[in-house]
Amino acid sequence: MSRRGSRRRDRSGRRRTVGALCALLVLASAACSGGSGQTPGPDDQGKDAPGPIVVASGLDVTGSGGVRQQLIKEWNERHSREPAMQAKLVELPGGADQQRSQLLGALQSGSAGYDVVNLDITWIPEFAEAGLIRPLSDKDGVDSDVIPEIRRTSDWKGRSYARPFNSDVGLLYYRPDRLTAAGIPDYRRPSENWTWTDLGASIDTLTADRSRSGIEAGWTTQLDAYEGLTVNTIEAFESVGVQLADTEGKYTANPESLKEGLEELRQRARRDRVLDGAFSSEEPRTLADFAEGRTVYLRHWPYVFGALQNLLQPKDYAVERLPGQSVLGGQNLAVTTDSPRAANARELIDFLTSRASERCLLDAGFAATRASAYDGTAPPCYPRVAEAIHPSGASPSASPSGEVGFQAPSAETRVRYTNTLSEALKHAVQRPRTPYYGAFTQVLQSHVHTWLTTDGADAEQTAARLDADLRKAFSGR
Repeated sequence: MSRRGSRRRDRSGRRRTVGALCALLVLASAACSGGSGQTPGPDDQGKDAPGPIVVASGLDVTGSGGVRQQLIKEWNERHSREPAMQAKLVELPGGADQQRSQLLGALQSGSAGYDVVNLDITWIPEFAEAGLIRPLSDKDGVDSDVIPEIRRTSDWKGRSYARPFNSDVGLLYYRPDRLTAAGIPDYRRPSENWTWTDLGASIDTLTADRSRSGIEAGWTTQLDAYEGLTVNTIEAFESVGVQLADTEGKYTANPESLKEGLEELRQRARRDRVLDGAFSSEEPRTLADFAEGRTVYLRHWPYVFGALQNLLQPKDYAVERLPGQSVLGGQNLAVTTDSPRAANARELIDFLTSRASERCLLDAGFAATRASAYDGTAPPCYPRVAEAIHPSGASPSASPSGEVGFQAPSAETRVRYTNTLSEALKHAVQRPRTPYYGAFTQVLQSHVHTWLTTDGADAEQTAARLDADLRKAFSGR
């Protein structure tokens, strides 16, 4: 008998023994879960169970019947004569925090039956540390076509646990029509070399005569007490060299550095520059405020480039890299520890993260994870998926008032956008990598939101309190 076979039997025996003890002692279900820290190796054990392969994911920002569902449908068509290879997408409701809680609860209890989970990149350390997802073998690892910073999001403590599926990065959207109305010349408009000083100066010019520019404020972003505030805070911190943790999740900041970061964020969120509603806004509200002309500038994600095609004429919006540092977002696909269909699940992940699939994701409005999707070397999107996300019969439609509905940007604009997006991804920074990310982000949001919305709040005192609570959060206390 081989050593590998012996280890498999040992593991199987231990699981049966633990399960029997749990039943006899009526212990809590979490104690009997696959999340006990006993993470199996990447090798799959035995023959896979019958399908379907169940994929759990958050809602698709490309809409109902979006590209993720279309890619699953394409996979199923290609395996129409193989029932065990059929896949099913389950979309979880709620925001990111709710989805994380749902996935943790389902995987720890073993009740959900998920084979593949589409995890926010900030959750990888937590799910890996808890033994809820399987590490990848060397042959299943992330290949060199994936943009380096994105590739690193799948790692934890020297091992890869997931495949990057779709990415995200902060971008600066702006309204050329409003800049023209305010008399701002081309050389004073956003460029790849813009700084926050340049942006602030432009906002000051625009708000000096609001009747001319027709706006309520210079810019808006997501400053409500949720993950969007964490993102904006990290972007401000990183832009002045403030890092909260090292690659192993160890806390590295102090009150002095936190104070510097907070003051940078305060400068960006000055009441005379940012829309009042930003402090209670999430992504949908800020997009609406921008599209309705309340602001000239907007910090948002790549999917907004596609969303604006249904809201504004192409000449009335543009996009550039965000000044300073921009935070990386996105989701990665991982096989769950308890999946009885692990081998088939890996094949599905191979397909969903392939070069052609990444091209589909980019065409649909996501940020692709592969360099080949941007440099033109990737194969085109699968014809059936391409037709589903952009029907050939679709064309601009006019409303009774004469306003144009959907209008696609020109090929030149599209190329410029994808180049901007590619460069932004290459230079993006990650949020702290820690298995205690949930606790960290709650602490950060609570302190920072109170500080931003309280008149006369002292930065030094806020930094001291934040430092004390972050030290606890990063240590799991």
